[in-house]
Amino acid sequence: MAPPASSSSRPLVLGSTSRYRRELLDRLRLPFLVAAPEVDETPLAGEQPDAVARRLALAKARAVAQRYPEAVVIGSDQVADLDGEPLGKPGDHGRATEQLRRMRGRTVVFQTAVAVVCLDAGLQLHDLAPVRVEFRDLSDAQIERYLQAEQPYDCAGSARSEGLGIALLEAIHSDDPTALVGLPLIRTCRMLRAAGLQVP
Repeated sequence: MAPPASSSSRPLVLGSTSRYRRELLDRLRLPFLVAAPEVDETPLAGEQPDAVARRLALAKARAVAQRYPEAVVIGSDQVADLDGEPLGKPGDHGRATEQLRRMRGRTVVFQTAVAVVCLDAGLQLHDLAPVRVEFRDLSDAQIERYLQAEQPYDCAGSARSEGLGIALLEAIHSDDPTALVGLPLIRTCRMLRAAGLQVP
């Protein structure tokens, strides 16, 4: 359903506590609020990584939209896909080490989903921006130096590409480059325009 003509005056809310997504959305120079979605991010049994990302992005946007029904709400989620196995945020050094050892010399697909919801307008959009990432064949010493320097324990797959993590990679393949950092801005802009916001 198309949003009403007055939707451009609706508040914009980012349903995320991620500082990376907040920094990315800042690029669009739109005023926005930030709200924690408080959604359980545990994958369902047998759920594929792309399905996890899609479901959680939409769940986050919907959860925040319940509190801000008049607003245009953005939700996003990222899951690292290693041959169909979802890898989320490691949370600590040991799990990050294990993730990077498993990914070295391999291609990992970072499945980044984004959703835009406005309850009052009956608007619900979502899309997926997969990013294929080729990892170098890293030594244990390289992994350890990276983790000590970057401590990327809040990043899916332990790879903070906007920081030192770029040195872990051979190549990145994507049609929406900021998706790897956590919010696919090309798709997000498209959805925000559909919601009646002026970008730029």
